[in-house]
Amino acid sequence: MPELSLKREEMPMHSKYDQALAKYNLNIHDDDVRAAVKKLIDKHLQENNTAAVKEFLMGSVELTTLKTTDSEESVLKFTERVNDFATAYPALPHVATICIYPCFAQIVSQSLEVDSVEVACVSGSFPSSQALLEVKVAETALAVHDGATEIDIVMSVGKYLSGDYETLTDEISELKAVCGEHKMKVILETGLLPSYADVKRASLLAMYAGADYIKTSTGKEKPAATPEAAYVMCQAIKEYYDETGIQVGFKPAGGLNTVEDALTYYTIVKEVLGEKWLTNQWFRLGTSRLANLLLSEVTGKETKFF
Repeated sequence: MPELSLKREEMPMHSKYDQALAKYNLNIHDDDVRAAVKKLIDKHLQENNTAAVKEFLMGSVELTTLKTTDSEESVLKFTERVNDFATAYPALPHVATICIYPCFAQIVSQSLEVDSVEVACVSGSFPSSQALLEVKVAETALAVHDGATEIDIVMSVGKYLSGDYETLTDEISELKAVCGEHKMKVILETGLLPSYADVKRASLLAMYAGADYIKTSTGKEKPAATPEAAYVMCQAIKEYYDETGIQVGFKPAGGLNTVEDALTYYTIVKEVLGEKWLTNQWFRLGTSRLANLLLSEVTGKETKFF
């Protein structure tokens, strides 16, 4: 009897996730993605290299401290710099969020004086997502209780790689229910996914499960954010929006080290998603280093404020 060998796309549809994914083109190839990104960046990057765009990007920064050495004292000082920025640079946009571990949610929420800066907490056993769901739920609920206004969770990458989409999406849905009206970002850890077709599939699964944003990386794995992963994720967001009418935000994070990196992601969002996504409600940058670099560019002198 000949060996039975079916490609995944040839297997019979048997779940709501398979049926949802069937609406989208997942027949994409890594080389094509790389070529498309190069063409897009070569054509459009320099037109976005302006002071106005850099100011906008400052307002999209999620100022992040996720270090083993973080303490109440260091996080309080971190928060006070955000408070001071509003006074020192009243004409410039302030950062979009302060992103911290859940144990610091209370101190940040109590000491933050800038009303429109969000308090984002990584949760759900960040960065591995390797914990019992009950632990993830408890940690997320405590973060929200202590003042987190946004939650960043990590998709269960192991479940994805095993093809267990039901458990993966059920987890995301349950954690979104805990967040309630607070926005939840789902980190795909794209550097651990085998192909850009997988990046697109994971993006769609996360959005169907209730993600308010999809995010590239934790910054703890290599590679972290890449323009190619961003391009594919933005394509998925656009196609999902066209199919459902639901707008989902995008956040590259990890490895954003230069102003050109920020301009690259801005260019991808602008060209793939369009102007509707060019607000700090729908486009975020997970970084700390970039805040000072962008500020230096905008002010015309090297500045280390944060």
